[in-house]
Amino acid sequence: MFRVVLSGLNNVSRTIIRQNVKKAVPAAVVSSVKNYSSVQELDDEFDERYVDYFNREDIDGWEMRQAMNDIQAFDMVPHPNIINAALRACRRVNDFSASVRFLESVQYKCGNKKDEFWPYIQKEIQPALDELGLNTPEQLGYDKPELALKDVYEM
Repeated sequence: MFRVVLSGLNNVSRTIIRQNVKKAVPAAVVSSVKNYSSVQELDDEFDERYVDYFNREDIDGWEMRQAMNDIQAFDMVPHPNIINAALRACRRVNDFSASVRFLESVQYKCGNKKDEFWPYIQKEIQPALDELGLNTPEQLGYDKPELALKDVYEM
């Protein structure tokens, strides 16, 4: 008997809460939130912001990796200027592995257009790679898995 009364109270309280929640969010609040997303950053401003961020003298490893992670979250391939600045930041922080992983992530961001984008990017960043003494993932042998099995259809 007690269980029936409690389940009935539970159902009544849920409907009251749902009705009050719908009334609690005024339309003015929703429209003001939508207005915040109307500001668009230009591509050049975006590139300049990240280049300036990576060129900071006091950047540490955490900030550098955080910025690299933020760049990878965007639906775009980073501009070679950003890549050069990130590689120089890796050198200042003395983090070789971050530079290789960043180059690998840029290759991954190229997606199915890797044959078009990666040669251009590599041509643009090659002077910085030579200056910093870095190799591409292909030169390091990271383009092929070390312990990969042969494809059964190619045997």
